[in-house]
Order: sequence, then structure tokens, then C-alpha cells
Amino acid sequence: MAGEPQSDCLFCKIVSGDIPATIVRESENTVAFRDINPQAPTHVLVIPKVHYPDAASLAAAEPQIAADVLREAGAVAVDEKIDDSGYRIILNTGSGAGQTVFHAHAHVLGGRGLQWPPG
Repeated sequence: MAGEPQSDCLFCKIVSGDIPATIVRESENTVAFRDINPQAPTHVLVIPKVHYPDAASLAAAEPQIAADVLREAGAVAVDEKIDDSGYRIILNTGSGAGQTVFHAHAHVLGGRGLQWPPG
């Protein structure tokens, strides 16, 4: 069932505490933690505690939680002191876009110059 934890999902296991992560923020609906393969000096993932395979399905089913993910991404930028220098929030959808964990999540990247287009 959509929204329910998935036993085979890495991010659901981080939410439940079954897999450790370096958590930097947690709210009622989200968890933010450092990416284990950072692509920038600051690379934090913000995930909803509920399971949806991608950002579009999360937004369609639970728009308030999707908004919470974006709000927390902004709070991460402030906490990490990258809000003044600029940062990027990335929501990959589908394997062709680079999504490797099919649990909606936002990447918060900053701490260095970020070129556009990203590649």
C-alpha cells in the first residue's frame, strides 16, 4: 500500500532506525541525512517518513508532506550555512534520471560552484 513502509527499501530502513545514517535534521514527517557518496561539500538527502516511489507520486498523494520535504531542504541549507552562497535541490524521478533508491527524496547540494546544466 502506498505510503506504508516497504521491507526492501533502504530509506524505509533508515526511517525505522534499522540502518544507521548520519541524521542532521528530523521533523514529524521527514528525515535528513548525509549522503554516503557526496557529490558536493554539502550533500544531504531529505526524505519523507512515508514511502512513495518518487516525488511526483508523493506530491499527488500527500502534498503537505511533499511541501514538508522542500521546507526541510531549505532548513538544511540554513543549518549547513549554504543558504547565502546558493544551493541546489534535486528530485530525481526514474532510473533514466539517476534515481537509484525508489523512495521519494530530495538532494540538497552546495558548498561549491554548481554549474548549469548539471550534465
